[in-house]
Amino acid sequence: MTINCKGQLIDLSLPKIMGILNVTPDSFYDGGHYKDKNTILEQVEYMIREGATFIDVGGYSSRPGADFVSENEELKRVVPIIKLILANFPSTIISIDTFRSNVAKASISEGAALINDISGGQLDNKMIPTIGALGVPYIMMHMRGNPKTMQQLTDYDDLLKDIIVYFGERISEAHAANIKDIIIDPGFGFAKTLEQNYNLLQKMELLQIAGKPVLAGVSRKSMIYKPLKTDAQNALNGTTALHMVCLQKGASILRVHDVKEAMECVTLFNQINSY
Repeated sequence: MTINCKGQLIDLSLPKIMGILNVTPDSFYDGGHYKDKNTILEQVEYMIREGATFIDVGGYSSRPGADFVSENEELKRVVPIIKLILANFPSTIISIDTFRSNVAKASISEGAALINDISGGQLDNKMIPTIGALGVPYIMMHMRGNPKTMQQLTDYDDLLKDIIVYFGERISEAHAANIKDIIIDPGFGFAKTLEQNYNLLQKMELLQIAGKPVLAGVSRKSMIYKPLKTDAQNALNGTTALHMVCLQKGASILRVHDVKEAMECVTLFNQINSY
C-alpha cells in the first residue's frame, strides 16, 4: 500500500505521522502560534526530526463555527509558507489542507506533494478534476455542510453506513477523474456529535471495506477534552490514548499536533505487531 509523492513512494503498510502546521489565527489549538519565519521553521524542523513523514499546512481554520476566509487570503497564507519550508527543508513532503481547487493548483505548482480536502470535493466542484489533472495523492474527508454549519448537520440514519456510502461515491468520482492515490478520513468532529465520534471510532475498522488507506485526525479535539472535563491545551494524554485505538482500528496515517508522542505510539504499536 503505497502513495506516490513527487516520485517518492511512501509505504503506508507501516503507519505514518502527518504533523499539523496551522498558519491561521483562529485554529482551535495552535491558532496564531506560527506567525513568523523563525517559529514556522523551528516547528517544521522539530516535526521532521521527531519522525513526521508529512507536514500538513493549512490556511483556513476548519474548527466548528470557523469564520470564512477568502481565496486570496488563503493563498497569501499558504504559498509563502510552502516556499519557505522547501527553501530550508527541500525534501519535505508537504500536504495542503484546502477545499479550493485554485489553492490546490497553486500549492502543487510551488512544490507541495498532496492535497488534504475536508470536503471530499463537495465545496468546489473543480477540485476532483483538478487533482486528477495534477496527478497527486488526494485525502478526502467525510463532512456535511461547511465549518460554519456542520455541527447542525448531525442527523444520520446509520452513521457508519452513511459514511461508507459517501466514500463509495467520492472514490468512484475520483477514479473517474483518474486520481490514483486516495486516502480516506472519516472526519472526527466534523458534522458529528460526541457520541457519534465514539461510535465511529469503535467501528472504524469497517472503513477498510473502501479498500483505501485511512487517515485519523483526533488530535486534541473536543471529543477528547470534553469527556475529560478539560481543554485542548490539556488533551495530550487523551490524544495519545485514542491514537493507539486508531492504529489498532487500521489507521495508516495519524494527523497530529504532537509528533514525538504520536511517533512513540506508532513505535509501540509496531512492537506489538512484530510478534
